[in-house]
Amino acid sequence: MSRNSSTPTVPSASGALRNFKMEVANELGISNYDQIDKGQLSSRQNGYVGGNMTKKMVAFAEQALAQGQTGAINSASSTISGQGGQSRQG
Repeated sequence: MSRNSSTPTVPSASGALRNFKMEVANELGISNYDQIDKGQLSSRQNGYVGGNMTKKMVAFAEQALAQGQTGAINSASSTISGQGGQSRQG
């Protein structure tokens, strides 16, 4: 059973993810992203927001791993796995 990709794996993180999305959109010059009709934006603009969020999250995880902070990475991984985090196949 596939999971809706817009639903956070960890529901308590949804507020922080929303704030993060707004910060990234502002950095990209898209103000009031939370109030904009996303259908009026190009796929490229919407993709930039999600893509830059992913880049920043990966960079954060890489930095944590480089500094030996594997505890946070491991606990996040086990939380996702424990909630039915199956690999998605198309």
